[in-house]
Amino acid sequence: MTAGTTLMTGTTTAEHELAALQREHGRPLFALLLRLCDGDRQRAEDLVQETLVRAWQHPEALRADDFDSVRPWLMTVARRLAIDARRARQARPAEVGDAILENARVCADHAERSAATLDVREAVKTLTPEHREVLVLVYFQGSSVAEAAKTLGIPPGTVKSRAYYALRALRRVLPGYAADLR
Repeated sequence: MTAGTTLMTGTTTAEHELAALQREHGRPLFALLLRLCDGDRQRAEDLVQETLVRAWQHPEALRADDFDSVRPWLMTVARRLAIDARRARQARPAEVGDAILENARVCADHAERSAATLDVREAVKTLTPEHREVLVLVYFQGSSVAEAAKTLGIPPGTVKSRAYYALRALRRVLPGYAADLR
């Protein structure tokens, strides 16, 4: 009988041979591929099936009289398929699951940040020079109230009140940013 001859039951000889290969060599193939796939059962099962498909596509290799068992040929095919699959996965970017994306921090758009910076600069220009000096020292340069008071030659209470009134004026000029200025 040839590989595609139909038996009386409606199944082909090739299907019987493939089922016999699965029964005889399926477990050792799966064990090998499970190790090569780092314990990924689904990938190992897929590669076992792919190995058996290759055996079905090359029946001449299974009938060769040069060796006692087809297992070494199957193991070699399986190992090469696992290596190819690993290389293909490494060539692609890593897959990201939905849970990771849901928990990922959302970064603001660079264009939005640039527009906000321009808005704040324009708003700071509307302040009086005294208020602007205090804001620049305390908020933009990171000086403490005492350092700003010493630099400007004014009492710390004046620095605090000017900073308060400067922020209040900015809130009026920048209504969309009010939450950021509190």
